[in-house]
Formats: sequence, C-alpha cells, structure tokens
Amino acid sequence: MARYVLKRLLLVVPTLVLVSLFVFGIIRAIPGDVVDMMLEQFQYGKNAAELRAKLGLDRPLPEQYLLWVGGLLRGDLGQSLWTNRPAAQDITARFPVTITLSLISILISLLVAVPVGILAAVRQDTAGDYTARSFAIGALSIPNFWLGTLIVVIPSFYFNWAPRIGDFVPLRQDPLGWLTQFVLPAICLGITQAGVILRMTRGMMLEVLRQDYVRTAWAKGLGSRVVVLRHALRNAMIPIVTVIGGQMPFYFGGSIVMEHIFGLPGLGSFVLEAISRRDYPVIQAVNLFVAFLVILTNLLVDLSYGALDPRVRQHD
Repeated sequence: MARYVLKRLLLVVPTLVLVSLFVFGIIRAIPGDVVDMMLEQFQYGKNAAELRAKLGLDRPLPEQYLLWVGGLLRGDLGQSLWTNRPAAQDITARFPVTITLSLISILISLLVAVPVGILAAVRQDTAGDYTARSFAIGALSIPNFWLGTLIVVIPSFYFNWAPRIGDFVPLRQDPLGWLTQFVLPAICLGITQAGVILRMTRGMMLEVLRQDYVRTAWAKGLGSRVVVLRHALRNAMIPIVTVIGGQMPFYFGGSIVMEHIFGLPGLGSFVLEAISRRDYPVIQAVNLFVAFLVILTNLLVDLSYGALDPRVRQHD
C-alpha cells in the first residue's frame, strides 16, 4: 500500500508544474492591461513605465514566472496589484464558503443519484427506471446557472418572495441560518451534477447484477438488500467513484457561479472581481489553489481504489 500511495504522490508534482504553466500563461492572454486600468485611477500613479516597473510587469514573462514559482515554494501566493493584500489572506477567509457549498452539493448529488440509480437498475425497464433515466437526461441538459437564476427570479415575480442574497450570516452568529443559506445554491448545483452519477450507477449496477456470483447469491436465498448493497454495490463502486472524482472541477466551478448568483462571499465573487480588474497574482493564486484541490481530490479517488478493491494494490 505504501508503494501504491508513493507512486500516486509522485504524479502530483509534474501535474502541478503543468497547471502552474497553464495558469500563468492563460491569465496573460486576457485582453486588457492592468496598468492602463490603474492609471485611470490617479491614486495608482500617472506614469505607465514607472507603474509597470513598480508592479514587476516590465520583466520578461519567463522571469515573472520563475519569481512567482519561487514565491509559491516559500508559501507566498502573491499580493494583489490593487490593494497589496496577500492573496492567501483573502483565500483563507473565503475558502470555507466555497468548500461548504461544494460539499453540500456533492452530498445532495450522491443522496439523489446513488439510491435512484440502484433502484433503476434493480427495476430495469419499469416505470421507475424510465422516470430515473428521464431525470438523469434532464439534469444533464439543465445548466446550473439557469436553474439558479430561475429560483431567484420566479418566486420573486409570482410570489413576492426571494432568497436572501448579499446578506451572509456567519456560522458563529446563527448556525442554522448559516446552513440554510447554502441549501438553494447547493440544490441547483447538486441536482444538475447528479445526472452523470445516476447514469453511471445504473449502468454499473446492471453490469454487476448480471455476474455469476450475484446470481449465485440470489440462488442461495440471500435477501435483496444483502445481494444488492453488500455484493453488487461495492463491486460497482470503482467506476462510480471515478465519475465523482471527475466531477470535482464542475462542483468547484459551479460553486463559483452559484456564489455570484446567490451573493455568497466565497472565492467566486473574489475571482470574478480579480478577473475584471486583471489582478494577475490573485487570479493565479485562486486558480492554482482550486487546481490543487482538484488534484488532491483525484489523488484521494486513486487511493480509494485500493480500499475498494485489493486487486488494485496487488497489480500496481
């Protein structure tokens, strides 16, 4: 197991290097110049050359990249070009909101997709199966930002009610109020992402339920719950876990959109403001941080294979 874990950890290093190169390069491709934008506000200076030198943007791109990576290795994510505040400080303050929304969304997806997928497989070609498959297709077809917009607009238009937007309740002030403000955006994000997991759960359960050992379990007179949950589900879990791991970028990305729609002070509003202002260090820091979370999640998914199926450890 230790060798299995070590190999997966070593793969993280080149992945992070490639991600850092991509993040650094793609940010520089955004149209617009931060120096020109800052010169429009006279408190940031009047001379473009001096301001560019002050911000370190007059250096060649390879040198800027190496300086940035050097700071990362020291634990420095950089400072905002506009406020000189450390990016790590704002990320630390806003990250709990984003990760809470993402985790609740994942929980909703799993609570909806896995049981419904299992029932659809067990009752193949019944009305319940057709309903589950239709739901999955609908969930795949509906953009989460469209669903979120409808939830905000329609109740306010027809029922004179709207969810609380822009009035964030801290956890220490009101734990129940803090939790409830995540429910609607998490439902929007969780339901739209549940379609992929549902279809995979149904497909893998159908494949496993046709295996000889499952038929033998049925023939021995074992109960349906034991056969389905203990024998079939565990062997169907590896592809399902793989899909869940692959969905992580969509959960994190969708959380950013949902935060903007519902006025949650997470990384979403922070990075959108940074993009509009061409705040390169902040955009780089947030993107690299989210990329690291996605890589870490996929690493945990890889490690879970060994726990779900010992043959993975033996053949690796």
